[in-house]
Amino acid sequence: MLQYDLRGRDITDPAVLKVMAAIPREVFVPPADRWRAYANGPLPIGAGQTISQPYIVALMTQELRLNHEREVLEIGTGSGYQTAVLARLVKRVFTIERSPELSVAAQEVLKNLGIDNVEFRVGDGSRGWPEARTFDRILLTAAVPDFPPPLVAQLGEGGVIIAPIGQGSVQELVAAEKRYGKLIERPLCGCRFVKLIGEYGFLD
Repeated sequence: MLQYDLRGRDITDPAVLKVMAAIPREVFVPPADRWRAYANGPLPIGAGQTISQPYIVALMTQELRLNHEREVLEIGTGSGYQTAVLARLVKRVFTIERSPELSVAAQEVLKNLGIDNVEFRVGDGSRGWPEARTFDRILLTAAVPDFPPPLVAQLGEGGVIIAPIGQGSVQELVAAEKRYGKLIERPLCGCRFVKLIGEYGFLD
């Protein structure tokens, strides 16, 4: 995975590579699929959701430009794999998941890994974090038609938000920086994500 799917492409951040080498991806995957845990493709995790391929996880993490002073809002906890990667690189992660079952399972895995700088919520992630506050970085791990306005409002000035944007089964991964209250967008690559269900996402 590291040699061919990450270093072999454009993942160069040493901190991202170190963290992804250290976190056991197989514990986030259902037992029947653990033999494929490090293959560069998405895998089902239940509740109609998937764990993203390693390259996309690494790319999104790298593009967030993280450090241990950052606080990150993650929309779509899923298996908790991306959450774990973020947690090893930042001060604190705030993560929202629509499925209670997935959130509980992710919390258990992260607890077993000794990761304790994560706050979990269950709800509509497209509406942002329930309490009023801002974040340095925001990451969406499910597709949306456009950047949800509540998330843009919770992004601090100079902050970065990354999301798969698009209406169809194929989307564009877009990074945006907030400058003077507006988003300056930069496309990264094509991608395939499940849709984010919610008020500012897609209908169930």
